[in-house]
Amino acid sequence: MRAIFLLIVLLFTPVAAMAQVPGLTPAPAASTEPTSDASIDELVRILENDETRALLIERLQQTGAEAPVPAEAPQDLSIVRQLAEYTRAAAEGTSSTLRSLGAVFVDLQQGLSGTLNADLEGFRDVAVGVLLVAAGLFGSFWVLRLVVHLALRMIARRVAGRGWISRVAGTIGALLVDLGSVLLAWAIGYIVAITLVGGPTGRMGINQSLLLNAFLLVEMTKMVARALLAPRYEAIRLIPVGDSNAAYWSFWLARIISLVGYTFLFFSPLLAANISLGAASAVQVLVMATAVTIGIIIVLQNKDDVRSWLSGIAARRGHDGTGQLLSLLGQHWHVLAILYLVTLLVVWFANPERALPFMLGATVQSIVAILVGIVIVSFISRFVNAGLSLPPDIKQRLPLLEARLRAFVPTVMQVVRWVVIVGVLLAIAQAWALFDFIGWIGSEHGQQVAGSVISAALIILACIVLHVVVASWIEYRLNTSIGKTPTAREKTLLGLFKNAFTIALVVFGLMLALAQIGVNIAPLLAGAGVVGLAIGFGAQKLVQDIITGIFIQFENVMNEGDTVEAAGCSGVVEKLTIRSVTIRDMSGTVHLIPFSSVDQVSNMVRGYSFYVAEFDVAYDSDIEVVKQIMREAFDVVMASEHKDVIIDDLDQPALVNFAQGQMKMRSRIKTLAGKQWGPGRLYSETVKRMLFERGVQTPSQTVTYRTVNQLPPPASDPGP
Repeated sequence: MRAIFLLIVLLFTPVAAMAQVPGLTPAPAASTEPTSDASIDELVRILENDETRALLIERLQQTGAEAPVPAEAPQDLSIVRQLAEYTRAAAEGTSSTLRSLGAVFVDLQQGLSGTLNADLEGFRDVAVGVLLVAAGLFGSFWVLRLVVHLALRMIARRVAGRGWISRVAGTIGALLVDLGSVLLAWAIGYIVAITLVGGPTGRMGINQSLLLNAFLLVEMTKMVARALLAPRYEAIRLIPVGDSNAAYWSFWLARIISLVGYTFLFFSPLLAANISLGAASAVQVLVMATAVTIGIIIVLQNKDDVRSWLSGIAARRGHDGTGQLLSLLGQHWHVLAILYLVTLLVVWFANPERALPFMLGATVQSIVAILVGIVIVSFISRFVNAGLSLPPDIKQRLPLLEARLRAFVPTVMQVVRWVVIVGVLLAIAQAWALFDFIGWIGSEHGQQVAGSVISAALIILACIVLHVVVASWIEYRLNTSIGKTPTAREKTLLGLFKNAFTIALVVFGLMLALAQIGVNIAPLLAGAGVVGLAIGFGAQKLVQDIITGIFIQFENVMNEGDTVEAAGCSGVVEKLTIRSVTIRDMSGTVHLIPFSSVDQVSNMVRGYSFYVAEFDVAYDSDIEVVKQIMREAFDVVMASEHKDVIIDDLDQPALVNFAQGQMKMRSRIKTLAGKQWGPGRLYSETVKRMLFERGVQTPSQTVTYRTVNQLPPPASDPGP
């Protein structure tokens, strides 16, 4: 055991050195050796005699004059001096730790060998009284636990299969029942201590009080663990673990809490008061070593299970940054846990009065901070995963708002999640005294930095909310199912306004946020002006696009949904920006045309439209018959579903052109803007059919083929 503890001390020499820092090391005990009576009498005799007192004062003055005054050495801040100071502190800490360990082992050896001077008879009387109180205390508690199990079974049966509210209510009820059993057993123990042990006087001894107080604190701590794990009743278990894991952790937590709690709260004070401090220290050493050993065994037993659990979480997260960190932690978590337990034991050996309470308090605060962070992050994740659903009336008015919020809320929740993680890390650093965040935030500089960051965050949040509000308002104005139908001009201008507003909001919001955190935006503005000037000289085509687009918008030549012809492309305008126009032609091809290449815009749907109908008939056809057919065909169109888009009578048919073997007849149908194609197609089909039915011939090209006869072969030459 000596060799093992020596190895641990050598491994954790920095911890032992840290324990020697002023404020953490216990003050040296005052000397208890009595001063010699002869020395006191001699000093009194010297002070009473005037001559001897004068000689003593003269001797002390000479000694003070001869002693040289040490010159104040300049402060050496070199790395070598700092390393030497750290090495000296580590050596002193190691020496102190070894001395404390040696004293502990001496006390342990004395306690086990029976060499301590103790009043065993008195201790036997104390033990009898304590045993009587313990019998009444733990016996009543065992009986009450049977009643508690029956009550918990009933509570679990009532809340089984219900929601989280019922589960939490059942857990609170079980906790109250368990608390009642602990308090009732504690009260019974007090009654036993006063009536049976106190005797006629009714006074309870300090040892019985130690037992009762230790029982109350230990069992209430175990009660919290039982409430969280509920090993026998899954319906009221708050921690999502299986029955076997709940029983396992409940068993070991109860054993460790009982072992450490009753030792330090009862057995150790009892031994220190009735036997010796050495025996109490020896028991504490054995118990702490046993508790740490149990902890190491538990860590090794659950090494693979925790690794698999963390790897599963990392896999579900897609092995992102947090997932990779969890995977790395799963590979080495047991090493960190064992090092922590061993460090805890060494710190307790070195300085149990200051360092151990600090380490335990920091550990508890860190665990609480992590649990609170997990609860907040889990709630946020559950809120995000549950989705966002708006009421039906809002969906009808703003059909794109829900999709916009679903794309916007997860990003905000991710930012909030990282803020919670940073808060947990700051809480852990505060608990371990690595960074005094509370002191820093209370200082003038900390308040200034925090105020700047919060102001910048509020500006960004306000910009985001303003963007959502403006985009929703534009969406509401463009919604054809609510209110009046927006015109093409409104669609165009609102789309341009949305784009320009978004760009301006991003620029000004970013500038204001940077100004709040202390960034001087004047050079940025000057640089933006220089860059804009350079772009203006180098991108003349872009400037021409924008200027032409501005004038096209001012002159209201075309809007979204218009059928236009621009830069040799005809089709429907799908999108207009300040720089270009997007046109989809009849074949479905999309053309992006910059305004600098647009010399002329032909809008086919401005105000009203005409369908120009032209028909070619044979030269010998009766013109009046053809005109009558064209009028009757228009009557057919007016009787169809296209009558609502026709806004005037048919232009009188007329002969407009002669050609070789044919005549061209023309007429026009006036319709709403862009609505001429449907009535026009029906009109052309009807005229064609009527011309065929009434025998009016249409010109046709006749090709005549002429055959050229071959010349007869030449006569053969006559013979001689």
